[in-house]
Amino acid sequence: MGNLLHYAIVFLIVALVAAFFGFGGVAGTAMEGARLLFWVAIVLFVVALVANFLRRA
Repeated sequence: MGNLLHYAIVFLIVALVAAFFGFGGVAGTAMEGARLLFWVAIVLFVVALVANFLRRA
């Protein structure tokens, strides 16, 4: 899961740099990629927490 967050941060930085230089299409695509990876990481984190809770109970 750490890799997903790493790539989300990389996509966010790419989006910010692209937006700074005026590449709106690239910035929007990179931002959507970062948002998608972030939410996937959050969902996997919640699933892991629930699985861990159920396994211990």
